[in-house]
Amino acid sequence: MVSRAERRDAKRSRILEAAMRHFAERGYEAARVEDLAASLGIAKGSIFQHFESKDGLFLAAYKRAVGMLPSYLDAPEEIRTQGFFATLRYWLERTEHLVREDWMPYRMTLLGNYGTDLKLRKQINRFLADEDPYGTAAFVRSGVEGGEVRRDVDEAMIVSILDWTMERFQDALLTAELDPGLFRRTGERAEQTEARIGQFLEILRGAIGSAEPKPARPVEAKSPAPRPRRPTKRAARTRTHR
Repeated sequence: MVSRAERRDAKRSRILEAAMRHFAERGYEAARVEDLAASLGIAKGSIFQHFESKDGLFLAAYKRAVGMLPSYLDAPEEIRTQGFFATLRYWLERTEHLVREDWMPYRMTLLGNYGTDLKLRKQINRFLADEDPYGTAAFVRSGVEGGEVRRDVDEAMIVSILDWTMERFQDALLTAELDPGLFRRTGERAEQTEARIGQFLEILRGAIGSAEPKPARPVEAKSPAPRPRRPTKRAARTRTHR
């Protein structure tokens, strides 16, 4: 027999799934709770019973969307063994996956980052700082322990630098994927993207890389592993952040 709490949790989950798509398709400002309620066949007040407000609904949907994106250390073992910057390259080269297959959670992260007011953005920033959903802190710690990331800078500062730069750079890569016409030269876009990734990593290495990084351990050749997913959260990312 299904308990009352289980029914409540199931209804909350159903609302969140629909809310993610609703916000992703319409944007924060244009999304209407009454339209969402109508699509679910429930009363508008029922949504507010679970989430109190439109802001509360969006924040919960944002957190679920972020949870659907992979963390840095979700990269395949053979990639992680090659080191910190090799892992960054792995995720950057897969940025367009966020558009092709994970468009809804990535769209939610974009809305949270750029399409909400200051009050809601503060709550999002607090969530990202407290929960570290992309595992940036653990990833940076692995880079320090592996000798690739400098030890003379506070790790929290390096985490912030990585979050800021990776998020903005992945957004730029996705802009090229979504609208190549924004760039003057559209020919050889794959080669240009690869070059940009290499340049970005060199700049980042100059900022946070150790002067004498440890050489990566040799890795036996393996067949490509399927892209891992966190239980159902970035990139972006990315934060896609990956």
